[in-house]
Amino acid sequence: MSVDGWNTVLVLGGIRSGKSEFAESLVADAPVVRYVATAPEGDPEDTEWATRLATHRARRPGSWTTEETAGEPRRLADVLASAEPNETLLVDDLGGWVTVLLDPEHQPADDVATIAELAEAIRACTARVVLVSPEVGLSLVPTTPLGRAFADALGAANRAVADACDAVVLVLAGQPAWLKPAAVATSAPSTPVAATGRHAVASELGTPGPATPSLGDTEPTPEVQLPEVLTHTPPVAPNQEPGNPWAAPTMALPMVATGLVIQPGMELPMPDEYAGPQAVDRLASLDVPGAGLGVLDRVVGFAAATQGTSTPSAWGSVRVLLLNGDHAGGASAGTVAGESARRAAQARAGRGALARLAAEAGASLQVVDTPAAAPMETQPALAGEQVESALRYGWRLAEQAADAGVQLLVLGACGAGTEAAAAAVLAATAGAEPPSVLGRVITDSGEIDDAAWMVRCAAVRDALHRTRRSPRSAKDVLAELGGGDVAVATGVLLGATARRVPVLLDGPVGLAAGMISRDLAGQARHWCLLADHGQHPAVRLAADVLGLTPLLDLRLDLGEGANALVALPMLRSVLALAAALPVHPSLGGDADPDGTDEPEPDYADDEPAYTGPDYTDPEFVEPEPAGPGPTRTGGDEQPASGWRAG
Repeated sequence: MSVDGWNTVLVLGGIRSGKSEFAESLVADAPVVRYVATAPEGDPEDTEWATRLATHRARRPGSWTTEETAGEPRRLADVLASAEPNETLLVDDLGGWVTVLLDPEHQPADDVATIAELAEAIRACTARVVLVSPEVGLSLVPTTPLGRAFADALGAANRAVADACDAVVLVLAGQPAWLKPAAVATSAPSTPVAATGRHAVASELGTPGPATPSLGDTEPTPEVQLPEVLTHTPPVAPNQEPGNPWAAPTMALPMVATGLVIQPGMELPMPDEYAGPQAVDRLASLDVPGAGLGVLDRVVGFAAATQGTSTPSAWGSVRVLLLNGDHAGGASAGTVAGESARRAAQARAGRGALARLAAEAGASLQVVDTPAAAPMETQPALAGEQVESALRYGWRLAEQAADAGVQLLVLGACGAGTEAAAAAVLAATAGAEPPSVLGRVITDSGEIDDAAWMVRCAAVRDALHRTRRSPRSAKDVLAELGGGDVAVATGVLLGATARRVPVLLDGPVGLAAGMISRDLAGQARHWCLLADHGQHPAVRLAADVLGLTPLLDLRLDLGEGANALVALPMLRSVLALAAALPVHPSLGGDADPDGTDEPEPDYADDEPAYTGPDYTDPEFVEPEPAGPGPTRTGGDEQPASGWRAG
């Protein structure tokens, strides 16, 4: 059973009822879909049937894969049995499957046993499966033996599959009516096909909303309300009249149910491998007076690859996710109690470096409270259920941003002990020595606290010793060492990758999440950009492992997330410049930049003829100046004009 209430769904409907479109909408947001086609090709002379098949194929996205079982109907059960938990299958439809099952080529056969095998395979399937089938129970009894055999077999198949599935929906005239679970039939309103999808499925199935949700609960909750999205405005200058105060939340999107099982080996999309190099090559042809953008050409290449075009545009809608979660024990040595909560409240109120920089950049801000981590030196930082919940929570945050049209996510954190947690993750995933990746502890007064640094190193050392025989899978590392903020950040990276939203990383939590995400979906790191390392040794090492080269070396330390916002205006300017500049005229660009198509004036024809003395004549002698002038003392003196007398 998946997180939003169902793992397998049977979609029933009559001819042209919209059942296939509804089924496709249920899996539209899945990263990868395997389409299982059951119908035979049919008579080559039957153009109408061929047109129907072509219409179905044209609706499938290019990222979907297709598998056909028309040659052997019993193979459908094998396909379902071999599906992995992270897969999504769409079987369309059982009517075609029954047609092949009754074909004389496959007889004699025990149809009842084959249908029972299919139902059992559906019950045991760990993947997410949507099956489509025609509903034959509302029509007249066929008049031919073959027609009656088909209706009987399909009716039996529908009953068996409906009993095996978690949910059943009947589509009539494009309107879905949920038949299973039974409580939904009377409590949930119908939803038009145009508005369906995984979100509609959650509401249709009556997924309960939380009363007092908390990611820190030991009991996993099916849904947790996402935090509000804040949009602040820049503060007025001191010499200006005060305007509106820092804005209240401008939007709070509804809960999103992903229905995704996050586990290793997920196949998520990659950036366009051709658009990036094409964009960088195009920069060499632009009409610029100097050598170009230097190392910032990587920004253009990254934006081009993630946007899928060789002329990328500057990121317009940007959202900052500030993760707030403390790490207990020695990881937070040297920090003031309650400091992270104060920073989070400050950001919510629109004060502090992060909120003000976000306001200046026109970025929305979302402060996310994550589960507090237990002392990792003595016990696991999180329970396994909390890790699963945090990963899904982060994925939903990315989905929420993508649904709101966000073009770039900036990941930041303000919890106590984050650097030690990131160092522990790096030590477990990259073999780093804790002292080499733990930065110096700086107190509020600007002093270096070596004693606190040693306590942090000891905490990481003891945590690694405690877990020396524990598995090093992604979820195990998050549970034992990473904590809630790193787990949520990992979910954000995975969800952003699935929705093709680039992420600007800044600080140890984001890079630690990048190290974890590579074991869940290796594609995630290709959607990440690192603006500056911020003098963090953990960030330097993780960036090297992930293949992320910092664009700048400003050595800022304004807090995780704030450093990236300082660089954001420059990155936007680079993209805007690269998109707006024309090609140099010598390389085939427009030689008339003003666009008037008027010939340039010939100023030489308008100049009056020169009638003065000819200074090029070797016989020319400059006359003495009239009136007062410099006194000559000898023949070697130069005249005032600078020319020597002849």
